[in-house]
Amino acid sequence: MLFRPELRKILPYRTVWIILLAYAVLLMLFVGAGGNVTLNGQQLGQSLYVFPALWSKLAYVASYFTMLLGVLLIILITDEFQFRTFRQQVIDGASVGELVQGKLAASGVLAGFGMLVVLGVGFYFGLTRAAATVDQAAAGLPAVLFYGAQVLGLLALAALVAVLVRRSGAAILVFLLYLWVAEPLLRLSLPDELDRYLPAKIFNSLTPMPGQELLDTVAGPSLALLPTQALPLALAYMALFWALSYLLLRSRDL
Repeated sequence: MLFRPELRKILPYRTVWIILLAYAVLLMLFVGAGGNVTLNGQQLGQSLYVFPALWSKLAYVASYFTMLLGVLLIILITDEFQFRTFRQQVIDGASVGELVQGKLAASGVLAGFGMLVVLGVGFYFGLTRAAATVDQAAAGLPAVLFYGAQVLGLLALAALVAVLVRRSGAAILVFLLYLWVAEPLLRLSLPDELDRYLPAKIFNSLTPMPGQELLDTVAGPSLALLPTQALPLALAYMALFWALSYLLLRSRDL
């Protein structure tokens, strides 16, 4: 029931399709161009697209484009304030909890879309540019699930920013500044034992950089959490952000 009202808002919205198309096209172009990269005098070529390692590489690359989905959710939520549709829904009998559940459903749709794109791009390049079996292709699929959790986490943060700021341009700016400036600066002032528990760092830990193990042998062991360690904390942050969004909507004039 929650999906239908949200889909009726999302499907006719041109901005939604532009951003989703940009996400899919940019990811595919980036992954396609990766095979032409030359490293130590050798072109990566087909070695980049070998299963099952392809999934962890693809999840890591896709994490850089997840912000587009966060921006889209911010637009969808701030439009509800701008056009007074949140207020109208409450007048028509909807509860604040139902409003939040609707946007939670929208975030689930966006996360599902992101995972489907990653799967589509992965299978396309993995099956057309490198020989693979079904078992090899399926072995690394948990990396895609971790990526889905990362998307849900960043969308929960985007929703909280949208509810707090309420204006699309300002909310997008705050969201990006937090991810790219505020939290990275905060990490510099905190010891590694603490900064790994900050929300964006937790979400990033779900899709670690491929080859991190090799890097650790050279630069020393990293204190970053493993995806399996980061997942419970990521779920806790998601619950916290959506709960705060609910409290803000309930306590402020719509």
